[in-house]
Amino acid sequence: MASTKRIAFASTLAVFAITWIEPLWPLEQALHGSLTVVGLIWLVLHDRRWSMRTGDYIAICAFIAIHCVAARWLYSNVPYDAWFRAVFDWSPQLAFGWERNHFDRLIHLLFGLCFTTALASHARQRWPIGPGHAHLLAVLSIMAASLLYEWLEWAIALLLSPEQAEAYNGQQGDMWDAHMDMLLATLGAIATWPWRDRMPSLGHPRQKSPR
Repeated sequence: MASTKRIAFASTLAVFAITWIEPLWPLEQALHGSLTVVGLIWLVLHDRRWSMRTGDYIAICAFIAIHCVAARWLYSNVPYDAWFRAVFDWSPQLAFGWERNHFDRLIHLLFGLCFTTALASHARQRWPIGPGHAHLLAVLSIMAASLLYEWLEWAIALLLSPEQAEAYNGQQGDMWDAHMDMLLATLGAIATWPWRDRMPSLGHPRQKSPR
């Protein structure tokens, strides 16, 4: 299991490094990439203190890796439509009649999908609660984190020029962008409900002794 986690982490680091080859928007990518660095450090420290299930660990690594791709193209410039046309000769933009780039929507949805079961498992490690209560706490945590992220994004945008703020935020003219992002993260978290009954009964809090 430990080797699987190391492979997942190393793969994520490789994606992070690749996305920094000849960056297109260095400043804006660095702002988004700072969250990646924080996330990777948190993942290592958290797993050392509270051992995570391998599946949860891989899910978070997958999210961080996809976020690295999104950060390189500032979310709203990810050329996923060109990739689909090149590989499958099919355009999701044309097929669904999309007028905006929806990669940022995917990231927020995946945030809820990839973190919720890990948060629920952690809640059961710390407190003697059932899977239903643990899942509820995880969903509420995702909602709170999404709100705080949107506040942080807004605060950073205030410090940038109008052009840089638009590139960083990636609203693409959508005044409800923040609301939709928070909704998708919440829906992603709720969608993990079918997996809650598969969580092991972790019982009372278990901490690793400090080294």
